[in-house]
Amino acid sequence: MSGIVKTKNSNIGLLKKESNYFSTTGKETVKTGGTAATINVGKETATKATIVNSSSSSSSEGGGWWTSAEFWGAAGAVAAWGMSGAAIYDSTVQGPEVISLTMTPVLIVYSSLFARWAWIVKPRNLSLMWCHVANVVAQTNQLRRALEYKINNGEQEQVNELMKQVGVLGGITAGAIIGGPTARIALSEANLGFVSNIAAADAGPFTVHFWAPMSKVFISGASMLDLNRPTDQISLPQYAALTLTGFFFTRYALLVTPINYTLCAVNVALFLSSFWHFGRKIKADYVDDKDKK
Repeated sequence: MSGIVKTKNSNIGLLKKESNYFSTTGKETVKTGGTAATINVGKETATKATIVNSSSSSSSEGGGWWTSAEFWGAAGAVAAWGMSGAAIYDSTVQGPEVISLTMTPVLIVYSSLFARWAWIVKPRNLSLMWCHVANVVAQTNQLRRALEYKINNGEQEQVNELMKQVGVLGGITAGAIIGGPTARIALSEANLGFVSNIAAADAGPFTVHFWAPMSKVFISGASMLDLNRPTDQISLPQYAALTLTGFFFTRYALLVTPINYTLCAVNVALFLSSFWHFGRKIKADYVDDKDKK
């Protein structure tokens, strides 16, 4: 009799472990109610998951390119490659005086976070990941050129202040990446109600799914801070790429797993702010100059 009891208890423990392992929130979602109840819950969950997956698959197949995460992810990657290419192009044909010391450090952090996001999102987007790695390298080179230009023109104090800001931003980013997972587990298991639920969310504030789109908020903010930037200091390739990126990712964010509404919202803002600069540059270079001639 004791052997039967031990076996039954072992089965219950095994089911609990499996349930916790497959939990997407990091919190225990299956309550103990006997072996039969646990098995029934497992079957019901599996059945629901099958139905959802089948529904999503049918929807994706029926909707074609409009509901294809792969299509929009590829389009977003192409636009993002354009942004990296713009930085490389600008470094070869334009002087360092046009480099924005507001935008460039933000782009470095942005691409670092999105390289990580593209690796773990479903479906994984390797093209997007590698383009952001390339952009980190390209933007770092642009930052180097801009700082050397400032130093050579006797603006050492401004350079020192900028480096402090970059250090603080980099430190906060590194701290969030290192400490985020630990803080997420602690808060999600603390039984704090709404706070624990937010902490345990798949795209919550302790995951890269939240901070990658938040970095785009900083890009939009940098664009908005420079709304009256002289048009001769606006990079047409860079803002064309940012405009397209905002457009494609607005749709892409609604098709990935987990669905990322924050990413969708910030890309709407990115599209609008970047298109503003893009339009000003086009007007200045191709409309106003043509009228003068």
